[in-house]
Amino acid sequence: MTKQIRDVVEQYVKLVGSGPTEAIVDLYAPDATVEDPVGTPVRRGHDAIREFYDIIAALDRETALSPETVRVAGTEAAFQFTIVTRAGGHRFTLSPIDVMEFDEAGKITRMRAFWSQDDMHSEAE
Repeated sequence: MTKQIRDVVEQYVKLVGSGPTEAIVDLYAPDATVEDPVGTPVRRGHDAIREFYDIIAALDRETALSPETVRVAGTEAAFQFTIVTRAGGHRFTLSPIDVMEFDEAGKITRMRAFWSQDDMHSEAE
């Protein structure tokens, strides 16, 4: 199952960087939860998760996974990746640490992202 989880993590990061919202949502179990960032209201189920990822769908964005940070233990994974978005002549960079839990089918059942506004960096392009 470790390889399957690593594959889902890689696919997730790739899709967050360039994929359609529906493909991201398909990685989640129907009753999954997303808490991004930790401390904000938890979103439950595909509709709420779709609404969350729709926010970035129209942005000019790219991602990069730090493969050396991916850790899988049992049915859980933790990893760091970088997302860069561009808007209004500025470049915004964030490197959250995500923790995911998976079901036996390899679907994400819970995702928690650790980051705060202090971790968001911007610069003029």
